[in-house]
Amino acid sequence: MNKNGIIFDLDGTLWDSCVAIVPSWQKVMNAHGIKRPPLTQEEMNSYMGKTVAQIAPLMLPELSLEDGIALMKEGCEEELEELRRNGAILYEGILETLNELSKDYNLYIVSNSEDGYVQAFVEHYHLEGIIKDFEMAGRTGKPKGDNISLVIKRNNLSKAIYVGDTILDKEAADKADVPFVFASYGFGEVKNPDYIILKPKDLINIAKEYFN
Repeated sequence: MNKNGIIFDLDGTLWDSCVAIVPSWQKVMNAHGIKRPPLTQEEMNSYMGKTVAQIAPLMLPELSLEDGIALMKEGCEEELEELRRNGAILYEGILETLNELSKDYNLYIVSNSEDGYVQAFVEHYHLEGIIKDFEMAGRTGKPKGDNISLVIKRNNLSKAIYVGDTILDKEAADKADVPFVFASYGFGEVKNPDYIILKPKDLINIAKEYFN
């Protein structure tokens, strides 16, 4: 029997956590006496989809890469506490869409986040029975394309698609050799995706078209 899977990015695809986590990051920087303009939601948006090693020199150019990454990791721990407690902004109809898709397909998440971030999403919204597996750069130390391939192999998927919102997501899907579905409501812009969704529920028809 063929086993089909839909693999999701998290930020900009399933939820927008920027509003929730800006205070957490500001708190950590204030505690370390970092002198810089206050963080904004727009600035946090620009970091979505990147690893801590990529964000550190952008957010904290005055620090060494080593010190910047250390502060990034502390900020990640602070944001996890907030997300576990209160969650973030879900995109319209996302929980209903996940529930509907889970009737016919296996659902997964692959993110460039630190370990614990995807778990915070899954646990807060009680999706343990719907999200079958997940992987993160912070857990494997591997780029997103490799982690998509890892999830496909680990779960013996016959066919899969990856859903994301940035050019980095498309490049990762290309590397894993799976079709890319562009979530146009997210943070990025992507040229020539395999599919485009304007809202999460659009994915239901695309899945039927691709897998059936």
